[in-house]
Amino acid sequence: MTAFTLLIDGREERLDLTPGGRAPATTLLGWTRKPHGWCKGDACIPAFRAAEAEDEDGVDVVRFAALLGRTAVADLDEKVIAFGEGGEGGEGGLAEGVAPDFTLDGTALADLRGKKVALVFWASWCGCRYDLAAWDERHRELAPHGFSVVSVALDRNPEDARPWRKDLAHPALTDADGLVAELYNVINVPTVVWIDEEGRIVRPQDTMTATDTFRSMNGLDSARSMEALRRWVVDGDPGLTPEAVREHLRLPTPEERRARVHARLAAWFFGRDRRAAAVRHRDAAASLAPHDVTIRRGLMPLAGIDPFGDEYFTLRAELESAGIPLYRPLPE
Repeated sequence: MTAFTLLIDGREERLDLTPGGRAPATTLLGWTRKPHGWCKGDACIPAFRAAEAEDEDGVDVVRFAALLGRTAVADLDEKVIAFGEGGEGGEGGLAEGVAPDFTLDGTALADLRGKKVALVFWASWCGCRYDLAAWDERHRELAPHGFSVVSVALDRNPEDARPWRKDLAHPALTDADGLVAELYNVINVPTVVWIDEEGRIVRPQDTMTATDTFRSMNGLDSARSMEALRRWVVDGDPGLTPEAVREHLRLPTPEERRARVHARLAAWFFGRDRRAAAVRHRDAAASLAPHDVTIRRGLMPLAGIDPFGDEYFTLRAELESAGIPLYRPLPE
């Protein structure tokens, strides 16, 4: 057996597997093999389905992940396997318009039930970092009405986001592993999601700004977004019907899910100066989801590339020539 590193749910575990990434057919990830299938508590995967992941060498971890409704990618040469979110890990009903729960930096989204929440995704590698103080002003103004901003930085290195998070009244979190971005299928920043008091999404992934700093580039009006936000928080009008929410909600494709797991591996390898493996997974992620700016631009700082430099503008030109919009504002 060989020691593998398993990246799962924001933590690292050691797993003894065969060199081909197979586990003994007895226990795996808290599941136990019984005559009628794999079981964990009251949940069971019947034997006829479990056979998809089993062979004479044991249980294929990547195929077993698929049985759990999760995406996994194995780097057998480097002895690392990464799991994506979803399945038993908590997809949280995004397809049904339910806001997936998460905990970052000690703050749980579930703790804000009973309040309206604007989930604001940003990054230090985006000009939207300059909007953070303005989002905090919106939080302070509307908090008496049962409202909270929760900002989520998509920086792979938390230290890059730290200077921009100082002296803020709202919960300001960092999603270094990209887990929350995956749960909400965020493909660029800024992206804002509105969540009502019962934890339902009433405005899905929306390109929304809090200042006009880059209006010449994005064409977005921060005053209009503030008016829309106030109508929702104060008057209870989110501006979209439930049918419109379902229409505009962006759900991830299998390729996008797999791309995010490759990106997680790339970030992990970059952080350990295993550059060849990191670049290989970065390129695999870009090939699977060329439109995902949170992956392609978000990994630039780890690779020593200026995210505001020539490579970023090359990426913009590539997406524009392919007809892929950088900004996706919803109707107000």
